[in-house]
Amino acid sequence: MRRREFITLIGSAAAAWPRAARAQQPKKIPRLCFLTFDSGTLQSTRFDAFFQGLRELGYVDGQSITIDYLSADGRGERFPALVAECMHVKSDVIAVSTTPAAQAAKDATRTIPIIMIGLGDPVRTGLVNSLAQPGGNVTGLSLMVPEVAAKRLGLLKEASPGISRVLVLTYLADPIAPLQVKALEEAARLLGVTLQVQDIRSADDFPAAFEAAAKEHAEGLLTTAESIFVAQRARVTELAARYTLPAIYCYSDVVDVGGLMAYDVSYSDVIRRAASYVDRILKGAKTSDLPVEQPIKFEFSINLKTAKTLGLTIPPGVLAIADKVIE
Repeated sequence: MRRREFITLIGSAAAAWPRAARAQQPKKIPRLCFLTFDSGTLQSTRFDAFFQGLRELGYVDGQSITIDYLSADGRGERFPALVAECMHVKSDVIAVSTTPAAQAAKDATRTIPIIMIGLGDPVRTGLVNSLAQPGGNVTGLSLMVPEVAAKRLGLLKEASPGISRVLVLTYLADPIAPLQVKALEEAARLLGVTLQVQDIRSADDFPAAFEAAAKEHAEGLLTTAESIFVAQRARVTELAARYTLPAIYCYSDVVDVGGLMAYDVSYSDVIRRAASYVDRILKGAKTSDLPVEQPIKFEFSINLKTAKTLGLTIPPGVLAIADKVIE
């Protein structure tokens, strides 16, 4: 072989090596950081539809996607540190199930897409510019929480027409809570109901809140829609029973553990839709171009066993509109 031909052959082979090396490199597996308020929700079935939706779209944890599950362990102030962890591991998407987590993520990054898995009111809490055009790096699902809070108070009054004083348990550290309290106060004036609002900051606050309400002769109970009331649902329902308070909750699974009533969005439908947002983002869609969706289906649940224990007869008209009745 002549020298010029040999040099040409070597040069061609050298040029081919990088292409071959690139072809053999494994495809980058996307990384999803999932933030939630309490570790107990990870052991529950609450987010099963979201992860099942991801699997149906081809995202299997440990194979075609890496999912980091991070919990604030009931302490909302931990979210900034958790978001920092997401950024440290170079997450491609951050999924959030509570407004404080979404705010912490938005404060920390303007580039990593943030998907809301059913948050309260992303417009009035400043997470997005509008539902149709969210702008920025936040989108996903909204739960219309303030409006639904007022609906719950109306249902409680219908189920127990004689009540005039209602204990409201709320978690004002979450920016969605004051919006709900305001909506409840407006509804209460129309219903002729006095609200006794108790701010709950930790599980230790529940006994004192119920005791204070008893001294003021509360006749009913309502919780606003923050994650602490999901994490502590067993304790809240136990105290409601102890103080014989007819109650309506924000999450339908509370009725399964002894809560009297719940009015909730069809949560599994909502969070399953959140998986499609993750899919579209990972396929190149821009967060700012994906409108925020709102729920269209709601569920009203009643536990007649609990009603009997409370000595409460649910009016036939209220039973007629229930989607689920536990007898």
